Amino acid sequence: MVETRSNSTRHKRKSWKKPVLLIILLLLLLLTVIVIYAAFQGYQAAEEAYHGLDRPGEKSALRNKSATIGEDPISLLLMGVETYATHGQNGRADTLVVVTLNPETNEMTMTSVPRDTRVNLPAEAVGQYAGYHKINAAYTYGSISGYGNNKLTVEAVEDTLNIPIDEYIAVNFKGFRNIVDALGGVTIDIKEGFWEKNIFNDNKRIYFEEGKTTLNGEEALAFVRMRKRDVNTVYPRDARQRQFIQAAVDKAISIKTLFNLGEISDILGKNVETSLRPKEIFNLVRTYASLDSSKIQTTEIGGSDQRVGGSIYFIPSEQGLNQATSKLRESLNLK
Repeated sequence: MVETRSNSTRHKRKSWKKPVLLIILLLLLLLTVIVIYAAFQGYQAAEEAYHGLDRPGEKSALRNKSATIGEDPISLLLMGVETYATHGQNGRADTLVVVTLNPETNEMTMTSVPRDTRVNLPAEAVGQYAGYHKINAAYTYGSISGYGNNKLTVEAVEDTLNIPIDEYIAVNFKGFRNIVDALGGVTIDIKEGFWEKNIFNDNKRIYFEEGKTTLNGEEALAFVRMRKRDVNTVYPRDARQRQFIQAAVDKAISIKTLFNLGEISDILGKNVETSLRPKEIFNLVRTYASLDSSKIQTTEIGGSDQRVGGSIYFIPSEQGLNQATSKLRESLNLK
């Protein structure tokens, strides 16, 4: 009887092992297909999104040699481009964030550049439009003059901070909204309540309440854009942008994102421009996939809003600018 039960037990074990092994094999096969499809889609999207900066030696003029992703510390300029008011033509860089990545320390820093920062655009780049402007207008005049909107914006940031900008990534508002939705939203711990207009819904108000909540694409865009409410003094725009990027990094590297890569790749190809080539994007993801967003360091540029010639500009203080530059150069291992 004991032997009979033992044989029966072995038979049952064999019988349930077969379907379990089959299921595991099918899941592995499905995962492989997804990864291959995502890689192909990502490559296609990256090829479509690529827009080089047309720089001698394909490097910043502030570097002696090119920085290699995965080997050297690099800097990226993230741009949120507003084109809805101009129907897709000659927009402005509504958001500017400098990101540094160091493969030796696996650390990331973020520095917001206020969109109203006063800069001097050179005649050799913009011709008759030369002179002092807000830094977000560099995108506009670079496009109008034919110099290159992304290139002029990158150079304006380099001149302001005295650091090389190795690469850039520019996304328009529609792409921003769609990417957040494809990620399934981004969870933010809102520090202070406020409201902002929804540019995608007849400027109707979106109300944000204090506490942790998951924002969809339209809500996320309003969250990072608000800058004219009184609450901006205690919960500034730059801080909200950095907070969003940290939360988005967590979401983007999560395993759940794998199943939305095809959709995300399609969005990126249509709404993003970058100087990163497909291989460089994959190296970037591979090198920093394990990045801990809680260790992201943030830096602000000290200064104040001042009226100059009838317009309000952000004027960095000498001390504030020097401190920001020093931290950025340190993160890039530059003397």
